Amino acid sequence: MLGRETVSAFSGRIMNIHPSLLPAFGGRGMYGLKVHSAVLAYGCRVSGATVFFVDEGADSGPIILQAAVPVLAADTPGSLAARVAQVEKTLYPQAIKLFGEGRLGLEGRRVKISEVQDR
Repeated sequence: MLGRETVSAFSGRIMNIHPSLLPAFGGRGMYGLKVHSAVLAYGCRVSGATVFFVDEGADSGPIILQAAVPVLAADTPGSLAARVAQVEKTLYPQAIKLFGEGRLGLEGRRVKISEVQDR
């Protein structure tokens, strides 16, 4: 967790990724295999990954991008984690690219993604 001053100074410029479809299965203590174990215990049919702007809470910032991953009947926390990790490897770079292109804007808690402008 970053301090309030750091988060405030860099508002809308710090990103993080979480291995679930936030706001589900996020927050303090929800990381790694704990997340995937909770998803399976709850009986979810889908899970996924979320890229978000960091705020002062735990996994509570405005959502930039999400991608879903099916939960299979034979899944273990490890097998689900592996599939989610594959999605994370493409999702985070997409969010960074959008940020680098200046296409992300914050309106309250909503992240707006602008279209590519012709140059």
